[in-house]
Amino acid sequence: MSCGVMIAAALMLTDPSVAATPAPASSVETPVAGEPLFLDIVSRSQALKGVVDGWIETGFNAHAFAGFRQDAEALAALDMQGHVTLRERNVDGDLKCILRGIAEDMPGRLEAVETAPNERERGVALSELSHLLDDNAAVILAPPQPGS
Repeated sequence: MSCGVMIAAALMLTDPSVAATPAPASSVETPVAGEPLFLDIVSRSQALKGVVDGWIETGFNAHAFAGFRQDAEALAALDMQGHVTLRERNVDGDLKCILRGIAEDMPGRLEAVETAPNERERGVALSELSHLLDDNAAVILAPPQPGS
């Protein structure tokens, strides 16, 4: 299955009705949640999500966004590093593809927040960024599932 399809499927897991659908039986990925690189990704994702959720609640802080953007871009680089690490281990599973997809998606989400023409669209962009950051941590912390 292509990485794009795997990413779409993983992002759909935020919908409880989709998450309840059992996956076909296959091999199980090796858990990586305890490894330093992946712990760092989870920690950074959760911290950045907290910032975004704060902006959703109290209003966007354009002055703080430049630093936030740097941190989010560093996270995207770590996601790509995680993808490469798993690829080099010959891990054939969803996580490898999802990390690459998040790394590639992050710049567009940041751009959408920064260039939103009004508060309503910025709110939508912030919500999408919050979900991406939440997914970034969740896919690493989730117990291994049968591959597809």
